[in-house]
Order: sequence, then structure tokens, then C-alpha cells
Amino acid sequence: MLLTIEKLIYGGDGLARLPIDPRRDQGEAQARGKAVFVPFVLAGERIEASLTEQKPGFARAMVETVVEPSPHRIPPACPYFARCGGCHYQHASYEQQLEIKKEILRESLRRTAKLELPFDIEVHPSPPWNYRNRSRLQVQLTPTFAAGYFKLASHELLAIEECPISSPLINRGIAALWRSGRAGKVPEGVREVEFFANADDSQLLVDVRCAGAARRSAVRMWAEDFRAALPEVAGVVAFREPNPGDRKAGAQEILITVGADNLTYQTQRAAYRVSAGSFFQTNRHQIDPLVEIVAKGQSGHLALDLYAGAGLFSTALACDFRHIVSVEMSQTSSADLSHNRSPNGQVVQATAERYLARAEDERRVGKDATIPDDPNKPDLVVVDPPRSGLGERVARSLAGLGAPRVIYVSCDPATLARDLVILLGAGYRAEQVHLVDLFPQTYHLESVVHLAR
Repeated sequence: MLLTIEKLIYGGDGLARLPIDPRRDQGEAQARGKAVFVPFVLAGERIEASLTEQKPGFARAMVETVVEPSPHRIPPACPYFARCGGCHYQHASYEQQLEIKKEILRESLRRTAKLELPFDIEVHPSPPWNYRNRSRLQVQLTPTFAAGYFKLASHELLAIEECPISSPLINRGIAALWRSGRAGKVPEGVREVEFFANADDSQLLVDVRCAGAARRSAVRMWAEDFRAALPEVAGVVAFREPNPGDRKAGAQEILITVGADNLTYQTQRAAYRVSAGSFFQTNRHQIDPLVEIVAKGQSGHLALDLYAGAGLFSTALACDFRHIVSVEMSQTSSADLSHNRSPNGQVVQATAERYLARAEDERRVGKDATIPDDPNKPDLVVVDPPRSGLGERVARSLAGLGAPRVIYVSCDPATLARDLVILLGAGYRAEQVHLVDLFPQTYHLESVVHLAR
């Protein structure tokens, strides 16, 4: 069938409408035709497509032929594009990718949060290639060795031998992994291999995920050989997967460590220890701009950093606040956070929900808000939650803190807009909105919203 793409939506697909069946009595909601989602298209394109899935409220289709291409369409640079599930926009010029993301962010804020911005969204572009400092590959040992990513919309392995959005050193690591696998050296039980590169792309930390039955001695022998074969590898850390039903499934059992178990990541403001299994931002070119957007011009008595990770924002804010309280639930990230914290910093290993609930209890009993580590009256709260966002309980507790300034760092515009409904309803107003492109060639987008009241 012939379809016209109306726009792109969050998730990478284009939105079109199925032709209306004149034989059926359609209500007004159906008069425009059922929504159909199509990957690897651009707004305004006319395509010939075939349906792949029909649901009561929508359908999915794949492009057969692009009849009228967008002027922004370009040849993709990666030979795996459209088969690999990692990238979604390589068929669009980079300038157009930024426009797509900007409009998706604006529409999400308008539709869900009812936020009409009286100012423009500030866009911070990235070099579009070789930007990733962290890449995780799935590993297959039988019937033959292969390493790669999952295919689009599946958990089937797509073997890849290069990744143009990953750093040059990570690509050398991928090549070394293939050499090792083809030589039969990768031991049984290795399931995933993640490469993490430092700021100047001169060192690699290799994070290996192994099945429960993996033999420690075999994994150690391979790790030593792999490190010797690629001198840039500072260390290899292998983790054993927990057994199904294990109560301690959230804890990571270290199987072996060969060499270093962490890297030092140098930024303009500070150096950070980042251990295997610890969270850190993945775009090696955008870390400093992101930190500046959050920290520049901020000062006061107390700052609270929720979902603090290894302390990227806490450490940057420390010189302009008398006290910093950093909250992180991950044991691995909390250890790095404690190592990276400044002398005026306090680290709390807890979920944001539990920490804010405790703060609310203390506020009820009238605890003195002038105590240095008291979270009841922070001058600034920075939140950088996972894709699931804050959620209603955390958002309401955050609003109840009464901080005059909140900076929300988001990697999902839908959950951001949902959480802003609560914060805006509590009297906050948006003063700045930034789109920081941490993920070129993909539909993912990072945004930073400065709120005040």
C-alpha cells in the first residue's frame, strides 16, 4: 500500500495512516485511518509498505520502496544499518536528526505536561560518529564464534565486526575479540563483553558477563591472553550471572579480575574513578558540555544529587556549595561515588524514594533545617533518573522538599513530561530546556530542564 509519513515519533518510527475502508462505518476518531508505525522513514516521504502487524488500535509496516524521498535522506554509513537494533536515524542528515529530536521533545512537553515553552530549546550537537565510550556486545560460541548486537526488534544476534558510533579504541577491542574468538580462545560461559574507554580513548576496561557454569580458571586464562594481545586494555573484570531465583540476584559476583578493575575518567572539572559495572555517561564528547549545563552558575549552602552514579554532577557542584549530599542505590556506583566525593560531600547509598521518604519524616518532626547534612531545605536538587523517570511518589516527595531550584536530567521525554506534570503543578516553572545529543544516529535523546519556584 502507499503511505505518507506524517512525522517521526519517539522510538524511531514514522507515523502514517492506513487508508480508510469505505465499507465500514467509522467514527470521527477513526476517520483519519488507523495509525501505522514504520521504521527508517522521514517526515513527508511517500512509501510503498507492507503490513507486518495488525493490532486493534494501530499497525506496523516495513518499507518496500521509497517513492518520494525526503530531501534530508542520505545513504547510511554503517553496513549493518536497518538490520542492527542500535541505530535508527542513519538515513537522515545529522542536522535533520537534531530537528527531529527537538520537535519530539517539544511535543512531549506540550502534549503531556501542557508546557508551552516561551523560549527555544537549546540544542547541543555532538560529533555524529565514534562518540561512544561504552559498547556492549553479545557473544555466541556455537556453532561458530560471533559477537555483535541484537537485530532490530528481536533478541537474535547480528554479528558485527565494527561499530561506527563507538570510539576508535573500542573498535580495536571489537577486532581483538573477533581474533580471539576465531582462534577458539574465548571460553565457555562468556555471554557478553563490554568495552569502556577513558576520556582520551587510550585505555580500555573490559567488563565480561559469564554464565553461572563458567570456569574461573578458563576465564582468567582468556582474560590474561586478551589483555596481552591488546596493550590498551587496563583490566578485565568478569562477573558471574546469579542463579535463577537467587535472592541476591541484584548483587554482582566478581568471577575474576585481571589488571585494573577501574579507569580514571578525566573531565575539565575533575577526574573520576569509574569501576567495571558502574554507571557513567556514554558520549565521550558531551560529558563536559552536559556538566556545564547542570553546574554553571549554581551555588548555595546545600545541593542534593539524586541518582548520583559515580558523582559526575556532585563533584562538579562541590566547589560552589558548602555541602553536597549524593544519593545512589547501586553498590558499585556508590563505591566510586565515595571515592570521587569532595571533602564537603556526603554519600548515601539508598534509593531516591527511600531517601526522600526519610527526609519527609524528619520534616514532620521538625528537624532543624540548618544542620549541614539536612536534606530538608536544599538550595538545589539535581535528578538524573533512569528511563523509567522519577515516578509519582518520588516526584511528589521532591516537590515537597521545597527546593527553590530543581534540575532534571532526562533520557526519556515521555517520563520527563509525566514527572513534570507533578512538579509544575507544585509551583515550579521551566526556565531553561536543553537538548544534549548524547546518542547521534539513534532516537534516544538527553534533555536537561532547569526548574525554579
